[in-house]
Amino acid sequence: MEKFNLYFKDVILKQYAQFQGKTPRAGFWYYVLFYLICDVILGIIDSILGWNGLLPGILDLAILVPTLAIGARRLHDIGKSGWWWLIGLVPVVGWIVLIYFWVQKSK
Repeated sequence: MEKFNLYFKDVILKQYAQFQGKTPRAGFWYYVLFYLICDVILGIIDSILGWNGLLPGILDLAILVPTLAIGARRLHDIGKSGWWWLIGLVPVVGWIVLIYFWVQKSK
């Protein structure tokens, strides 16, 4: 539960739109893990209720800005500009490049 507070709740509440600074590799991946867990749980609830993706969609919209911010801070941590996020717009290859950047050690 401590890691949840440190890596997810704090990012959402305290660093909502903070694009400056750095985020260590562990912090970024714990955020991604907690996001995926929440998304799966909401997806299951959503399918039981028959709402066709409403709950995961609301979650995605609610944490869009913090997700962009933590991704940019992670890129800063490896010495890259936050603008590298835009490479994710390139189908398949862009996301492979982003994941490669995000798994690198901090500089």
